[in-house]
Amino acid sequence: MGKRDYYEVLGLSKEAKKEEIKKAYRKQALKYHPDKNPGDKASEENFKEAAEAYEVLSNDEKKARYDRYGHAGLGNNGGGFSGQGMTMDDIFSSFGDIFGDAFGGFGGFGGARRGRRINKGSNLRVKVKLTLQEVANGAEKKIKVNKYDICDTCAGTGAASASSISTCATCHGSGQVTRLTNTMLGQMQTTSVCPSCGGEGKTITKKCTTCYGEGVVQKEDIIKITIPAGVGKGMQMTVSGKGNAPRRGGENGDLIVVIDEEEHPELIREGNDLIYNLFISIPDAVLGTHVEVPTVDTNVKIKIEPGTQPGKILRLRGKGLPEVNGYGRGDLLVNVNVWIPKSMSKEELKVFEKFKDSESFIPAPDKNDKDFFERMKGYFE
Repeated sequence: MGKRDYYEVLGLSKEAKKEEIKKAYRKQALKYHPDKNPGDKASEENFKEAAEAYEVLSNDEKKARYDRYGHAGLGNNGGGFSGQGMTMDDIFSSFGDIFGDAFGGFGGFGGARRGRRINKGSNLRVKVKLTLQEVANGAEKKIKVNKYDICDTCAGTGAASASSISTCATCHGSGQVTRLTNTMLGQMQTTSVCPSCGGEGKTITKKCTTCYGEGVVQKEDIIKITIPAGVGKGMQMTVSGKGNAPRRGGENGDLIVVIDEEEHPELIREGNDLIYNLFISIPDAVLGTHVEVPTVDTNVKIKIEPGTQPGKILRLRGKGLPEVNGYGRGDLLVNVNVWIPKSMSKEELKVFEKFKDSESFIPAPDKNDKDFFERMKGYFE
């Protein structure tokens, strides 16, 4: 079953402004919040679905791609967190401020989820240029990237040995400290990142000599990716977990692959259709002929009917590009142009002089005038 339309999820129209999108998301999130619907799996899925929709529609770049291409324009996973194993922690860490004080001043489960924030590495962004043939058929690419990876010496802990790691004495491993403050309205409880361990819940007494306590080192990696057929310039794919590793453990960031296209020497792309400008001579336009035109993979022969007019569009169905992650294929549109020579020999000019005052040329002959085409053969043969 495919994903629901993001505008439908939030109950919005495509003309919705940012403030309307935020307001609609808050309404849905509060409706399906886990604290309000404990143990309700359907509500939890709706809660995640609303967060995914908001994550895309609140971002100008992602929203523009989604409006143009739908879910397919957001990469293999359809965009958002969902394809990357979205958790409640992801939602609350990213959008927790939207909930405000509705649930005790915290985004997550009334305090039950107020754990240490998951440490996640930064994303990497690379641009991949494809030929039109690769766009048509899909491609497998090997991408060389320089990124931060887990230190082999300390296995990403940043410590010289296991005995060099200890639980933070300030937060006792929680990564957060809670303070009670007396105010005129009574006691107020606030929670903040532990200042001693920076939210990691542990301290290191002796650092690894390879990564100097960071837990990561720069490495060169070759990543193999599969690009589906039909992608377009500006589309993005997300390869989960192939970005930078975080300092001292956690989840890797993602690799964002931005699609670019090489210009084809003969074919012009217009969405999923391809355009080819065909030039034929005046005799071929008058008498008709057979010509070869290029497609993405090979050449095909087409018939030019006698009396074909300049600007005639011949449509070769199914010879364009496929829909990305979908069904159907675009067409090849052959735009027929009649080549008018800038200079001719005396003999050639004499032929055209004979036509100058011919009623067969002014006005244009009827397309069913077979006698006209028979008369023309005598001049061009």
